[in-house]
Amino acid sequence: MVTRRVDLRSDTVTKPTETMRAAMAAAEVDDDVLGNDPTAFRLESEMAKIMEKEAALFVPSGTMGNLISVLVHCDIRGSEVILGHNSHIHIYENGGISTIGGVHPRTVKNNADGTMDIDSIEASIRDPKGELVYPTTRLICLENTHGNTGGRVLSVEYTDRVGEVAKKYGLKLHIDGARIFNAAVALGVPVSRLVQAADSVSVCLSKGLGAPVGTIIVGSQSFINKARRLRKTLGGGMRQVGVLCAAALVAIQENVAKLESDHKKTKFLADGLNKVEGLEVDVDSVETNMIFIDILEHAKLNAEKLRKKLEEHGIFVMQESSSRIRIVMHHQISFKDAQFTLSCFQLWVEYMKKMATSWRTKQIK
Repeated sequence: MVTRRVDLRSDTVTKPTETMRAAMAAAEVDDDVLGNDPTAFRLESEMAKIMEKEAALFVPSGTMGNLISVLVHCDIRGSEVILGHNSHIHIYENGGISTIGGVHPRTVKNNADGTMDIDSIEASIRDPKGELVYPTTRLICLENTHGNTGGRVLSVEYTDRVGEVAKKYGLKLHIDGARIFNAAVALGVPVSRLVQAADSVSVCLSKGLGAPVGTIIVGSQSFINKARRLRKTLGGGMRQVGVLCAAALVAIQENVAKLESDHKKTKFLADGLNKVEGLEVDVDSVETNMIFIDILEHAKLNAEKLRKKLEEHGIFVMQESSSRIRIVMHHQISFKDAQFTLSCFQLWVEYMKKMATSWRTKQIK
């Protein structure tokens, strides 16, 4: 019988804290579509201040936040955006920039650390002389932290260099900062400095920060004015949205300080899992709250079976493939939970290896 639940599928699975629920119940609200919700205004003002941008806007999701941002910068159909081949916008957002916005993606290879080579970015910018046949490059997108490379962090120096390239060619720079606070904490720099070069940033409130719903996009006042209209067009305008924004304010006030602890728990678990025979973790690549666990071929293990065995003990993980599992840490996972998770991995990997060896022995006989 499962007596404990340790949900490591994502940092999006957190439940609202009691403080959040109390803030939601007591939230002062009005019609935000009409621009009158005071709690939404507080949240947007606070985030603009933290990020050192002119203005901010609450939207329902990170996907909508990125879509709005791209469409504001690429307001002419046939525009082109340069982004990583392994980026969230390109892979996991339903192709919205193309299907809805008529924006053409031009991908550049993401390196193992989530970056794109600066020279490759510059080489991908279309020559305006070819506008008769080419799309027009208008935007560069970065992702920080970079999810598909394991939560890797893009440095201030790298981001600034990409920003310089954008300015050189008259382009805009958008940062998909779903976990930008994780990046800032890992680097030990103010989040505002990390996004200084960006014209716009999307910040997910329901990932590392632990709010139940929402994303904030930040940028210039003119950018946000246009973004507000697009939010309405896309169906993202909500009425008494202060109920949600109240929880997000609590998340910003209470949970940013917990990210460093999340990273330490992640590192502990990664180190331990890498010592389990048959599993491999690139420990040096674990910089924030994410771990990719590779099952080595000689171990003769199956990720799906391992995932199901872990679930029997209340450990929930994300299966990426037949040989890869993903774990994401968050503030509602304790150090004891991390220790328990490691012990369950050790137990079931060893058990499954013994079962596989026994089966092979019987087949030989």
